[in-house]
Amino acid sequence: MSSSDDEYEIAVVGGGPAGLTTALYGARLGHETVLIDRGGGRAAMMADTHNVIGITEETSGNELLATGREQVQSYGGTFERGFVTDAVETDDGRFRLTTSDAEIVADRVVLATGFSDERPDPPLPRNAKGLHWCLHCDAYMFVDEPVYVMGHGEAAAHVAMIMLNVTDDVDLLTRGAEPTWSEETAARLEAHPVDVVHEDVAGVENDPDSGWLEAMEFEDGTRREYRGGFPMYGSDYNTALAEGLGCDLTDGVEVDVDDHGRTSVDGVYAVGDVTPGHNQVPVAMGQGAKAGIALHKELREFPRSTEEIARDGPVDADEVPAISPDLMATAVAHEGHAGGPREDPGREVEPEATAADDD
Repeated sequence: MSSSDDEYEIAVVGGGPAGLTTALYGARLGHETVLIDRGGGRAAMMADTHNVIGITEETSGNELLATGREQVQSYGGTFERGFVTDAVETDDGRFRLTTSDAEIVADRVVLATGFSDERPDPPLPRNAKGLHWCLHCDAYMFVDEPVYVMGHGEAAAHVAMIMLNVTDDVDLLTRGAEPTWSEETAARLEAHPVDVVHEDVAGVENDPDSGWLEAMEFEDGTRREYRGGFPMYGSDYNTALAEGLGCDLTDGVEVDVDDHGRTSVDGVYAVGDVTPGHNQVPVAMGQGAKAGIALHKELREFPRSTEEIARDGPVDADEVPAISPDLMATAVAHEGHAGGPREDPGREVEPEATAADDD
């Protein structure tokens, strides 16, 4: 159990859906948890939220994340705005995280650092109003509409063919680059009604009122109408902290993890887009939940093993509950507490102010 404001059982680096869910589980399961987030990220760019049960589409990414931070804090989790520049394992097997403002020590560290999409050169449509990054989130928006896929590699060719599941008007824009997809992919592409456009984009037309993409102009003078599309230029995974801690990476340069987010380094977990798998909000939340439960099983005091009981004797009544006083106070005062919120009997309660106190 940690013993100071700068010491925690769980430190989560990154405040996207995966990091927020891990921190939520950590706090609700009775562990002193800090979430460190520099802001931004892929989820913050979402104009609307898609494919998340219980969240309506008009909820923006920033609104979703803000609500998540409020939830973590309401259960006693600590939120720190900052950028973690360094993470090292200490001699006692804990981890020291350095930010521009502080040093934080934790028993376990969870990396939810995500990745950044490689952006093509301008001119480009406006983000979320013609420029989209998640095929499985946003394809539904373009059913029976003209769309583009931008890129010259395997992923671009495959996404262009996939989009034929929702529309019959798909262009693949190589923007003057030589295609790098395989001969097999080229043959498959030729067998699908996808128009490959090699000329580069010269201009973008947006609706003056809504800002949504209407068309693109090309260097050969042609004009093609689109309602949106997907750039496919790869991703830059934010693995510097993981590499510094000695975590193994996959061939695709994501952080290698097991089914519960454990990395190759004891005590270090990774969740969300920095790990292999589908880059989806619900998937990230599921990874965070699984990691949170795995962390709880590692960190919880009880039940003690037979070896511990043989060594230290039975559990004394004054050793339970294991939850810290601060988290206990937060839990019993929370609106979700059984029987309704109440004052923690272990805390001193300030008397309510009266009119006489103001005189």
